[in-house]
Amino acid sequence: MTDAATRASSTLSERLDRLPFTRRHLRVLTGSGIGWALDAMDVGLISFIIAALAAQWSLTPTEASWIASVGFVGMAIGASVGGLLADRFGRRQVFALTLLVYGVATGASALVGGLAALLVLRFLVGLGLGAELPVASTYVSEFAPARMRGRLIVILEAFWAVGWTLAALIGYFVIPASENGWRWAFALGAIPAAYALIVRWGLPESARWLERRGRFGQAESVVRSFEDAAGAAAVPASGRPTVPPAAATSLGQRLGTLWSAEFRVRTACLWLVWFCVNFSYYGAFIWIPSILVTQGYDLVRSFGFTLIITLAQLPGYAVAAWLIEVWGRRATLSVFLVGSAVSAIFFGTATGAGGVIAAGMALSFFNLGAWGALYAVTPEMYPTSLRATGSGWAAGVGRIASIVAPLVVPPLLVAGGAPVLFVVFAVFFAVAAAAAWGLVDRRGVALDDR
Repeated sequence: MTDAATRASSTLSERLDRLPFTRRHLRVLTGSGIGWALDAMDVGLISFIIAALAAQWSLTPTEASWIASVGFVGMAIGASVGGLLADRFGRRQVFALTLLVYGVATGASALVGGLAALLVLRFLVGLGLGAELPVASTYVSEFAPARMRGRLIVILEAFWAVGWTLAALIGYFVIPASENGWRWAFALGAIPAAYALIVRWGLPESARWLERRGRFGQAESVVRSFEDAAGAAAVPASGRPTVPPAAATSLGQRLGTLWSAEFRVRTACLWLVWFCVNFSYYGAFIWIPSILVTQGYDLVRSFGFTLIITLAQLPGYAVAAWLIEVWGRRATLSVFLVGSAVSAIFFGTATGAGGVIAAGMALSFFNLGAWGALYAVTPEMYPTSLRATGSGWAAGVGRIASIVAPLVVPPLLVAGGAPVLFVVFAVFFAVAAAAAWGLVDRRGVALDDR
């Protein structure tokens, strides 16, 4: 059969899976990745801003905790609602809207004069941020060819390290520079509001979602644009494509199907992994600058340590991106979670600047590699008709842990200091490592288009 005949008789999904990596894939990846990096910059900045405001506004540990936790309340709601909206209205539309919401709210945070106004705006920031991340990973996974899908999602997640590094640079150079340094940091976080317009008009909608919604002409046009980028000749569509029945068609059906016989085990394990990883990650990394200050390091030095620790995220992502297509999703995720558990124990008991930095870099390496694997495996657990819903609700459950974690850090520090705190984080990482084996490994397998 000729290439043209093969294409004419193939489904849109099969045609996408056969493609090499092209400039169109790069555009989707970098376009989504820049939004991801800007998200990370916002989350990272708040850890530095909390440390600065605690001194400037004389905040109690509980008040400082709520600055972090109220954002995670918004994230939990945003992730759950955002996934449902993305399955109903499209991936690109919701992605752009979420960037706009949290970009505007972050910029407005630069103008606040007190804690109450800041908490309200941080909640709004969380709504946008929580919805954006699972939608973006779903969006990129639906364009990525099957043989490299996991690797591309890990690379997408690696943009998080870029954003967090930018946050660390702003935290190191901008926040300590003046009394209003934290306001300038928030102002820089408003950049996503402008970027939202680029996302809305510059990126294509998911062809799989368009086909699922019966918009076959638009789906065909999107797939052809990717084939053209690969140098394949255009082939007229041979009639209306056959689309498999949807796994779910309404909001209620989508939520119910997550717990049907086919999906209940993977949903339970996925939610447990998301909960445990969020608890340990946000409990540790939101508080690392403040913990270093309480251990006797001044603000500038603690921010410098955090910057160095953050740089270890990039090689963590790189190794995970390679292993995820060699070992598979479950093995890679589990190994990196075990590494995170061991690193957490070493960080909690580290003494001296060298020990703190080395243990922190190991924690950064393994934890962010685990995040990359988790974002790669999550969209693969569900069919197209509820993929964003499943990803969003898993992320939403995880955000419950990120709400709780910053609030329990102060009492744990009082009870047993950093050693006890990081042993608790290690236990959560270990539980997540075990739960990862309940997930389905779809390395190299086409996405479920029901």
